[in-house]
Amino acid sequence: MQSSKIKRKPSAVTNGNTNNNKDSSDTLDLLLISSAISNGEDLSPFIRKAFTSSKPETLVHQLRDFSRSKESEIEEVCKAHYQDFILAVDDLRSLLSDVESLKSSIYKSNSLLQSVATPLLSVLDSLVETQVVSQNVGIGLESVQICIKLFELCSRVNFHLENNNFYMALKCVDVIEREFIEKTPSKTIRRMLENRVPSIRVYIERKINKEFGDWLVDIRVVSRNLGQLAIGRASAARQREEELRVKQREAEEQSRLSSRDCVYVLQEEEDDDEGVGGIGNGSEEKYSNGGIGLLGFDLAPLYRAYHIHQTLGFEDRFKKYYFENRKLQLTSDFQVSSMTPFLESHQTFFAQIAGFFIIEDQVLRTGGGLISKFEVENLWETAVSKMCSVLEDQFSRMQTANHLLFIKDYVSLLGVTLRRYGYHIDALLEVLSKHRDKYHELLLSDCRKLIGDAIAADTLEQMMMKKEYEYSMNVLSFQLQTSDIIPAFPYIAPFSSTVPDCCRIVRSFIEDSVSFMSYGGQLDFFDVVKKYLDRLLTDVLDGALLKIINSSIHGVSQAMQMAANMAVLERACDYFFRHAAQLSGIPLRIVERGKRPFPLKNSRDAAEEMLSGMLKAKADGFMLLMENVNWMTDEPPPNGNEYVNEVIIYLETLVSTAQQILPAQVLKRVLQEVLSHISEKIVGVLHGDSVRRFNVYAIMGIDVDIRLLEAFADNQAHMFTEADVSQLKLALAESRQLINLLLSSHPENFLNPVIRERSYNTLDYRKVVLISEKLRDPSDRLFGTFSGRGVRQNPKKKSLDALIKRLKDVS
Repeated sequence: MQSSKIKRKPSAVTNGNTNNNKDSSDTLDLLLISSAISNGEDLSPFIRKAFTSSKPETLVHQLRDFSRSKESEIEEVCKAHYQDFILAVDDLRSLLSDVESLKSSIYKSNSLLQSVATPLLSVLDSLVETQVVSQNVGIGLESVQICIKLFELCSRVNFHLENNNFYMALKCVDVIEREFIEKTPSKTIRRMLENRVPSIRVYIERKINKEFGDWLVDIRVVSRNLGQLAIGRASAARQREEELRVKQREAEEQSRLSSRDCVYVLQEEEDDDEGVGGIGNGSEEKYSNGGIGLLGFDLAPLYRAYHIHQTLGFEDRFKKYYFENRKLQLTSDFQVSSMTPFLESHQTFFAQIAGFFIIEDQVLRTGGGLISKFEVENLWETAVSKMCSVLEDQFSRMQTANHLLFIKDYVSLLGVTLRRYGYHIDALLEVLSKHRDKYHELLLSDCRKLIGDAIAADTLEQMMMKKEYEYSMNVLSFQLQTSDIIPAFPYIAPFSSTVPDCCRIVRSFIEDSVSFMSYGGQLDFFDVVKKYLDRLLTDVLDGALLKIINSSIHGVSQAMQMAANMAVLERACDYFFRHAAQLSGIPLRIVERGKRPFPLKNSRDAAEEMLSGMLKAKADGFMLLMENVNWMTDEPPPNGNEYVNEVIIYLETLVSTAQQILPAQVLKRVLQEVLSHISEKIVGVLHGDSVRRFNVYAIMGIDVDIRLLEAFADNQAHMFTEADVSQLKLALAESRQLINLLLSSHPENFLNPVIRERSYNTLDYRKVVLISEKLRDPSDRLFGTFSGRGVRQNPKKKSLDALIKRLKDVS
C-alpha cells in the first residue's frame, strides 16, 4: 500500500507537469524503482504503469541504469570477500574427496539395506493391506450390528403394533429415531425410516383415538348402570337404617308398655358392601388405573389414550378434547324425552347423571391431571342447574302425590350417593323443600277420596276376625287393643271396617309425609308432619265422618256403631301422633308430655249427639205413656208408673247391647243425656198444659219413677266408677229436686239462697210457680186431702202458698 501511494503521488505530479519537468520526472521514477528494489518490494506497479503509458523502453532503460549503478557495489563487495571465498573453495575441494568416500559407503549401505528390507517391505505391504481389510471388515461388522439392532427394534415395533401395545411401540420408535437413523449406513434404510416413523406415530394416534372414541360410547351405558347400582346401594343402606329404626322403635314401645326391666340390644348386621353408594371405596376389585372391574367400570382405554398422547407430546390437546366430549355427553344426558312420561324415565335420567359424576370423580382422583377439580365443579354446577330446572318443570305438572314422592325419593338417593363423593346437593334439596306444600295438598286430596270411599263402603256392622293375623292387622297394628291378651277367634270387634280402613289411610299418610320430609336436608321436621296430620284429621277425616253422620246414619244400631267407632278412633289418634313422632326420630316422652285435644271432636260429638238423639226419640215414645198417669189418684202406684217401667226395660236392653261395643265413658255420656232428657220430659209434662192439676199421690208416684231411674243408674256400678254413677244420677237432678220440693215439709226453704244453691240449683223458679199452682185437691182447694181415707189436712199449705206468692212477686 505504501508503494502504491508513493507511486500515485509522483504519478499525479508527472501527469500535472508532463511538458515542463520531463527530466525531473525520469529522475524521480529512477529513485522510486531503486527504493522499491532495495526494499524488496513488488515491481509490478512500475511495470503496469510502463505498459499502460506505452513506454516499456523507459523502464528497461531505468533498470539497466540501476544494474550498472550496482555493479560497482558488487565489485567492492567481491573485493572485500575475495580472500574468504578462496579459502572456502579450498575447503570445499578438500571436502570433495571425503564426500566421494562417504558416497561410496552410503551406496554400499543402501545396497545392503535394500537386500535386507525388500522382504520386510513386502511383508509390510501385506500387513497394510490386511489392516485395511480388517478395518473394512470392522466397519462392516459395526454396520451389521447397527442394522441388527435396528431390525430388532423394527421387529419389536411391529410386534407391539400387532398386539396394540402402542406405548412400547412408541418408545421403540423414539429409540430408532434418536439413536439409529443418523447411524444407519444404508441411505435406503435411512430414507425408509424417515418416512415410516411419522407414519407409525400417525397410525398409533389414529388407533388410540378410535379406542378412546369407542370408550366414550361405551362409558355412557356404563355410567347409567353404575349410577343405578350406586343409587341402589344407597337405597339398600337406607332400608337397613329403617329396619334398625323399626327394631329400636319396637324395643322402645315394648319397654314403655312393659313394667319389667328389660334390656334390648340391637345387633347390627354385617355390611358386606362397605362404602354403600360409594363405588370404588375398596369393596370391589380395582384396576390399576382406578377403574372397577366388578362393575365393568374400566378407565384403562381412557388412561391409555391419555398416556399415549402424553408420549406423543399432545397432552394439552387431549385434555381439551376429553373435556369437550364429556361436556357434550353431559349435555346430551340432560335431554328429557317428551315421548316417555318423566315418572318412567326419571330413574334413567338421574342414574345417568350420577354415573357420569362418579366416573369424573374417579378420573379426577386417579387421572394424573387429566381433568381438574375446577372443571368437574363447573360440570356439576351445570348439572345441578339443569336438574333443578327439570324438577321444577316436572313437579309443576304433577297432580299425583305418589308420583311426586317417588321422584323425590329417587332424587334424595341421588343426593346421598353423590354427597359421598363431595358434590354439593343443597340446590336439589331446596327444590324438594319448595314443593313440600304442594305434595301434602295432593296427599290430602288423595286421602280425602280414599277416606270418603272407605266410609261410604262401610255397612256400620261390627267386624268379625277369624284369624289371628286379621286381629294383628286390624287391631294390634294400630294399638287399638284394650288388653294385652289375645282374644279367642272368631273375634267380634267393637268397631266396623271404617276404623282400620281409615287408620291404614292415616298411617300411610304419616309414612308418606315422613318419607317426603326425610333426607331432605331438614333434621327436625316433626312439627311439619304434625301440622299436616292435624289437617288430615280435623279437615279431612273429621269432615268425612261428619258428612256421613249427618246424611247416612239410620237407626240406633248404626248410630251406636258410629259412636263406638269414634271412641276407637280417639285411641287411634294417640297412636297416629306417636307413630309420626317415632318415624320423625322424636322421643315418645316428649310427645306424650302434653295432652292434645281430640282432633275428631266434632264428629265424635255429632255421633254421640246422633245416638243420644235417637235414644231420646225412642224414650219419647215411651214417655207418651205418661198420658195414662192418673194425676188425681187416691194412692201412689207402688211399682211406679207404666211409662217408667217401659223406659227402664228399654234402657236395660240398650245397656246390655251397648256395653259390647261402646266404651264405658261413651255409654255414660249417652245414658247421661238420655236420663237428663227423661228428667226434662217429666218436668215438662208437669209444667205443660196436658196436666192441669195433680195431687200429692201423683207426685209420690213420680217420686217412685225417679227412684226406679236412680236405681237403674246404681245398677250400672259394675260398668262405671262411683263418680260416673253419681253423674248419671245427677242427670235426673231437675226432676228429683222438683219432686223433693213438692214433697218437702218446708217448701219455703226454696227461698233461702244457701239451701236453694245446695238442694234446688237446677230448678227454674218460674216452672216451680206454675207446677206448684197445679198441686191441688178438690176437697181442700189447695192441696186437698192427702188421702181419701180421713187423712188430716196438710199443715204446710200456708208455707207453699207463701212460696208461690213470693215467687210470683219475684217474677
